[in-house]
Amino acid sequence: MSNSATGSRPTVVGVCSWSLQVTSIPELTRLLSGLGIDAVQIACGDPHHASWQEGDDLPKAALASGLKLTGAMLGFPGEDYTTPQTIKESGGFGNPADRAERLDRLRWAVDRTVALGLTDLMLHAGFLPEEGDAGRSAMLDTLAKAGQIAAEKGITLAFETGQETADLLRKTLDDLKSPNLKVNFDPANMLLYDMGDPIRAVEILAPDIRSVHVKDANRPTVKGNWGEEVPLGQGQVNIAKFLETLKRVGYSGPLMVEREVGDQAARVRDIRHGLDVIANCTK
Repeated sequence: MSNSATGSRPTVVGVCSWSLQVTSIPELTRLLSGLGIDAVQIACGDPHHASWQEGDDLPKAALASGLKLTGAMLGFPGEDYTTPQTIKESGGFGNPADRAERLDRLRWAVDRTVALGLTDLMLHAGFLPEEGDAGRSAMLDTLAKAGQIAAEKGITLAFETGQETADLLRKTLDDLKSPNLKVNFDPANMLLYDMGDPIRAVEILAPDIRSVHVKDANRPTVKGNWGEEVPLGQGQVNIAKFLETLKRVGYSGPLMVEREVGDQAARVRDIRHGLDVIANCTK
């Protein structure tokens, strides 16, 4: 899941388990088989994000399934995506009042990632304070602590893009200097939050991109509102150029299709379309 020589192609194409709205490993296996893939970035199973019928037995069931697991994903209880403002107040480690509890939840997720036989855990860090913000130092201390919790178990944490500009995330990673803090790159999030050009962001964050959510979107038409998530290739990411840029900067990790709009049938349809778009762009 690390980067290799410039010009190499991504080696794994798959899907995010929560995008399929599955509740069990057999259901996940069946839908992936129907899509003709076996690679998945898997939700840890926090009830807020994507729970599993297998409960504590999820790692055993997932490993027995024969699926190719590329990483785990953690969502925190209480995160509210109703509006950009509600997630700014509730997302990741952004609220100081939530930090101790969420670090405990991170410890749980790190242990589950280990049990899944994985080395990578993805999550939203929360809105990063700008340089000069009074809350920046405490936030960075929390992120450093999160990195240390993961490092103790040999886990890399990959913060998902979108809630801040690529320049601010680059500066934050450089300030933290934690070798196991990386990036889960989602180009659509940058548009949904209206946080800059995802193609330029690839170039800025290239050395630390650990995994990629392939998703498309349009920017908001009213400042402060959400943008619109759309099927792959129908938005403003420019998927062909995005994948070409990833290849140019040497990214060779997984490309995981994510779709978070519609019922299960619509998502499966759009994910199938997305897989075709990727195949056409990378052949």
